[in-house]
Amino acid sequence: MLRIGPYTLPSRAVLAPMAGVTDRPFRILCRRLGAGLAASEMLTSDARLWHTAKSRRRLDHTGEPEPRVVQLAGAEPDVLAQAARLSVDRGAQIIDLNMGCPAKKVCGKLCGSALLRDEALIERILAAVVRAVDVPVTLKIRTGWDREHRNGLQIARLAERNGIQALAVHGRTRADFYQGEAEYQTIREIKSAVRIPVFANGDIRSPQDARKVIDFTGADGVMIGRASFGEPWIFRAVDAYLDARASQPLSRGEVRDIILAHLDSLYGFYGEETGVRIARKHIGWYCERCLSDPEPIRLDLMAAVDADEQLARARRHFDAWAADCARAA
Repeated sequence: MLRIGPYTLPSRAVLAPMAGVTDRPFRILCRRLGAGLAASEMLTSDARLWHTAKSRRRLDHTGEPEPRVVQLAGAEPDVLAQAARLSVDRGAQIIDLNMGCPAKKVCGKLCGSALLRDEALIERILAAVVRAVDVPVTLKIRTGWDREHRNGLQIARLAERNGIQALAVHGRTRADFYQGEAEYQTIREIKSAVRIPVFANGDIRSPQDARKVIDFTGADGVMIGRASFGEPWIFRAVDAYLDARASQPLSRGEVRDIILAHLDSLYGFYGEETGVRIARKHIGWYCERCLSDPEPIRLDLMAAVDADEQLARARRHFDAWAADCARAA
């Protein structure tokens, strides 16, 4: 049983927060398909910027299953503490702090994984945020700034000492970005040193990967990011495999219905113009994951100019794909 504060998670596989991907429609979809948690896209701690359309969407948790997780990024303890309080007032039930994002525009503001170079500042941030709210506070980190400065173990100990209730660790340094292979030795050392739940993150692409990583690191769960693109049902498969339960693969008809419902939810959340644009990247991922010859269908779907046309084309192509399987059976 995996718990964060008062919350018992239904699964040991959780969705990684990813800017531009883990919007409310995708979070709800992944939770429905087995993700134990799904944090919001990273939200700036500067509440003066929360009036923008992007921030307003990131603050919208209508219809999300509990516990609702808001991820904050920033570098000033008092500002982060105030943002955490405001987020809880708006319905957040867990506050997650981002110290793992490697993006240049984030690290350039000394946020995200740039904070890994300043353990004293990390401690001030964690202490301030934990004191500010009465909900669990969690933390996402990398193994260090670069391979010569892997201080993930020290930060994990510091996090536990300051009241952090769960920790997610990406098995790369900031200097690695997403290149090369994730290393799990540091995560193993972290899990051996702390008692709080630890989620291993990085290069977990299948149920078998999840099992190997948990067996090696001793982690309590896995955090899945890019492997969910076009395959949000990966969480149900991973959860079943970790629990040694039989998992019936989804039929093509079920996958088609998931895809079409996801597209429709994007139009409803963003409005037609933005929804069609956002849907295109998900369509690309679905085509890549599901179809043996994805490019002609992907190009046809990308050419749709409005929601009705895009949904109708998607329905036609994925109806045919589902029917091909039924005929073969």
